Amino acid sequence: MGILLGLTGAISWGLADFAARFASRRVGAYRTLFFMQFIGLVVLSVYLELTGGISRGVAPGWQPWALAAFSGVVNTVASLSLYYSFQIGVMSIVAPVSSSYPALTVALALLSGERLKPLGAIGIAVTLAGVILAATSFAPKVNGAAGAAAPTERAHLTKGVGWSLVAALGFGFLFWFLGFHVVPVAGSAFSVWMIRLSSFSTLALVAAPARQTLRVPRGSVWWFLLAVGVMDTVAFVANNAGLHTGQVSVVSVLASLYGAVTVLLSWIFLRERLERTQCFGIVLIFAGIVFVSL
Repeated sequence: MGILLGLTGAISWGLADFAARFASRRVGAYRTLFFMQFIGLVVLSVYLELTGGISRGVAPGWQPWALAAFSGVVNTVASLSLYYSFQIGVMSIVAPVSSSYPALTVALALLSGERLKPLGAIGIAVTLAGVILAATSFAPKVNGAAGAAAPTERAHLTKGVGWSLVAALGFGFLFWFLGFHVVPVAGSAFSVWMIRLSSFSTLALVAAPARQTLRVPRGSVWWFLLAVGVMDTVAFVANNAGLHTGQVSVVSVLASLYGAVTVLLSWIFLRERLERTQCFGIVLIFAGIVFVSL
């Protein structure tokens, strides 16, 4: 069941991130994340009310709420970094780089007592090597003023990759923390509701100091925001349910295959092109993920 839930999370996150690419480029990463969290909070509130999930609540005491609030802040930082990478970067590069987060999740899970087969260790190394190749462009930079190549700057991080690396680190820590500390005391769906509430509140409070507008968008962008909010929530609930029923390391790796879904959609609909070394890096990322899941 954990494997099925992890794959459900991967497909749903892939669709959500593809929609987020369009929304973030139209209304910005911050507003996309804010309204996505709002939509997810409303949808999940209705679901929990209909299924009685709110009445069941969480374990007694303030600790579950504090843990969920902390998870919400981490999720906000990681998600905002991810959406900003979508806004400025190449989707088929930044998505696989961000999906390398299981390298950290697995390492933390091992330190927490889980056991990993030898292939899993190989998979982590292969994934990290793939991140380096996918994140680095070896094509010469072009001087915008003169229109000439600058041969002294051949290797450089592709645009948006730095933010996707921040997202990978954030998600890597987040899903370990959820699997070992939050989901056991709050359940799969209610823990997502708590994180949605915390993330939404954090974004609302930080908007003014960060000089970010929360002006309500208009037009067709709402279809993208709706898709992101619903699909990301479905993915989060499936992922947390998988963390509750299976190994944290295995479920996290399977859920991270969302990068493959995003790359496929970008190739079909956006016709994004990659350098050969970056293609090889993306292949290594997915190969590493498969190794870890064996």
